[in-house]
Amino acid sequence: MSSKVRVRFAPSPTGPLHIGGVRTALYNYLFAKKHGGDFVLRIEDTDQNRFVEGAEDYIIESLNWCGIPYDEGPGKEKGFGPYRQSERKDKYREYAEKLIESGNAYYAFDTADELDEHRKDHEEKGKTFIYNWHNRQKLKNSLSLSQEEVQEKLDAEEAYVIRFKSPQDETLQLKDVIRGDMEIDTNILDDKVLFKSDGMPTYHLANIVDDHLMEITHVIRGEEWLPSLALHYMLYRAFGWDAPEFAHLPLILKPQGKGKLSKRDGEKMGFPVFPLEWKDPKSGDISTGYREEGYFPEAVVNMLAFLGWNPGTEQEFFKLEELCQTFELERVHKGGAKFDPEKTKWFQQHYMQQSDNAYLADEFEKELHKKEIKADKKYIADVVALIKERTVFVEDFWEQGYFFFVAPTSFDPKDSKKAWKEDTNELLNELHEFLKTVNNFEAESLQETVKGWIKSKEIGFGKVMMPLRVALVGALQGPDLYKIAEFVGKDETLSRIKKATETLS
Repeated sequence: MSSKVRVRFAPSPTGPLHIGGVRTALYNYLFAKKHGGDFVLRIEDTDQNRFVEGAEDYIIESLNWCGIPYDEGPGKEKGFGPYRQSERKDKYREYAEKLIESGNAYYAFDTADELDEHRKDHEEKGKTFIYNWHNRQKLKNSLSLSQEEVQEKLDAEEAYVIRFKSPQDETLQLKDVIRGDMEIDTNILDDKVLFKSDGMPTYHLANIVDDHLMEITHVIRGEEWLPSLALHYMLYRAFGWDAPEFAHLPLILKPQGKGKLSKRDGEKMGFPVFPLEWKDPKSGDISTGYREEGYFPEAVVNMLAFLGWNPGTEQEFFKLEELCQTFELERVHKGGAKFDPEKTKWFQQHYMQQSDNAYLADEFEKELHKKEIKADKKYIADVVALIKERTVFVEDFWEQGYFFFVAPTSFDPKDSKKAWKEDTNELLNELHEFLKTVNNFEAESLQETVKGWIKSKEIGFGKVMMPLRVALVGALQGPDLYKIAEFVGKDETLSRIKKATETLS
């Protein structure tokens, strides 16, 4: 086995990648990078009935968007390919036959109907039918039939499967990096099918053969594979190969905590469960993604990292490089991790504050373009700097700062009522005349000037500042008022005051 760390992410192209899958990919990526190893993508497409057009491209695009691209895989050949199981078909039969030769597997000729009969018979007696050591001699397979009978069936091309021969009366000692040591009694295990009658391997055989041939050193996967660990361990042993280290990740749970997070939870509660938007090629249904909802990949990655792992410190915000340095499988929890949509928004808000204003201005400019508003790039960036602490997504910029680009066409009734008193019009008309004489409209200077004027009138600041905000913004919201006046300029400020006094008199 390779001394270099090699991990793999092996999704099936049966639809969009769930964020649980993205987290598995992320943990594999972090582990590989921490140890200077390789992160391999393998597409497990042996089940051609469930294959969905476009799913493989979606998986690759998702990994790239998250900033966790694979080092080796489809299109990045490094000598261990091909990386799609459907293109490796010819390899698997050879290994299944090897297990038959060594006595670790056998041909089973039982038909689906015959097995159904056994199941029904057991159910009627209140038992569960398991194909294993206690009944395999009574069933139709190469262990119970003579060599001649077996050969006759093979020559006649009778349909068969190849089953693994689970050992009897043995206690397996299994190790898992996250869950520790486990013991399994082999008497409770069934003889799993390794090779199907259609000439395709099952997941179990293909998975072990590929991991061995690709020199995978650590298998980091979801806990739904934990029941298969005993079989996989025995398969390595049967082939005489060194097994990789195994680590089974906890489930991502619904926000309420009970059960696995599903697409339906996202639809019901209004949050994405996929990294990117997915359009179902059959139904045409569209499922939203984190990218299309306006999330930054850094926020999604940071959120996913904490779903089942903690660094053992108070630090909550990690750049990808820091995660690579800090991540340890030993610090992954055994118990399921509850998904919290609000926490995801909290990470998003943090990365919004950290984002470069020029980049955000480019994104916001696209929104302004849709509204047919043209503005100078530097002006947009300055506006963004002023309002971004109040925003979570780029689409919030308009709501938080529309008044920097267009004059209010109406005034919030509740706010107007609160700000407008009997003498407000008179006061604002006076302010309008006073501001005509002011030449310096920079925020700091303007603040001093207006403060002086209000003091000279011997009135409370609220009597002027509240209606002035309504006049400039249309409501009692927005950042520093003097900054707004500076940004929109003297002429526009005077025009808005005039409009407000005429409308709200």
